Amino acid sequence: MTVCSGMVLNMEKVYRLLALFAVVLVSAVLTDASAQEEFKRKLEQVSFVPKGAWVAGVSVSYSQSDQDNYQFLVFEKINGDTYTFKVSPTVMFCFKDNLTAGGRFSYGRQRTRLSSADIVLDSETSYDIDNLYSISHSYMGTALFRNYISLGRSTRFGLFTEVQLQLGGGQSKLCNGSGKDLTGTYERNFQMNVGVAPGMSIFLNNYSALEVNVGVLGFNYNHTRSVTDQIYVANRHSQQANFKINLFSITFGVMFYI
Repeated sequence: MTVCSGMVLNMEKVYRLLALFAVVLVSAVLTDASAQEEFKRKLEQVSFVPKGAWVAGVSVSYSQSDQDNYQFLVFEKINGDTYTFKVSPTVMFCFKDNLTAGGRFSYGRQRTRLSSADIVLDSETSYDIDNLYSISHSYMGTALFRNYISLGRSTRFGLFTEVQLQLGGGQSKLCNGSGKDLTGTYERNFQMNVGVAPGMSIFLNNYSALEVNVGVLGFNYNHTRSVTDQIYVANRHSQQANFKINLFSITFGVMFYI
């Protein structure tokens, strides 16, 4: 009888320990849940670009230069002219607060005429270049998706991430010499780019904003087919992946929000 009573007392102690352990475990779970609820970050989403707004903009650039006996480094007696033209309209629609989608179309044209130039490496080494003519134009269609994030509660300053899918191509022609010595190359190219470009938007008023963005990462594919003197045919393929900030791809622009 004494042994049985001792076993009963030991079993009661085990039950009490298990009950105490269960209470401690439940208390810890409740405390952790309350702590998570207490320290849960509450990110306030401000309507930086409201639903239903249209975003539109256009950038136009033109440059022209003429050279008459111009000298630059090893190039001397440069005579010629060149011009560059580019236009790029953009239209997007805000289908949800701070989320926009749309497209951009770009067209560029460049022409260079070099009548004569001398390349002087030293007093005994020099080369002559004359009758060089180059003209090219390119076009690019881009599908855009943007996600805007306001800085605090401000509706004047905000950040955005732009996802781009670009498809396009172009043609170019290069001629050199004259008469029987005339030679030329005609090229057609195709381009495909996929990239992400973060940026900042600064509203000047309720309807216009200054924007700046920079390419960070993406993938580029380029295919070029060239024909020289209508005889020789060559094909060139290139792929490039970029996962770093490219300071040469910084873009400035003005956008209008309607």
